[in-house]
Amino acid sequence: MRIRVERGANNALRTLDWGGRRIDVVEMIDQWYGANYRYVKVKGSDSGIYMLRFDEIRDEWALIMFVSERGRVLMARAA
Repeated sequence: MRIRVERGANNALRTLDWGGRRIDVVEMIDQWYGANYRYVKVKGSDSGIYMLRFDEIRDEWALIMFVSERGRVLMARAA
């Protein structure tokens, strides 16, 4: 799913715009590189975890995974 990403100083991710929702990025958890892609895992102001893929050739961001705060709590209880 394509999303819009706003970047700040040093190209740091600041906000995600997804389905009419605007989410502030509060923490960069991880990032890694693949062929022509960069993957970024961030925590949003809604406490959700977002995994994004940046297509460097097309200059496009895509949401490839999302886990809500409620989902994280349920997974922790099940473990």
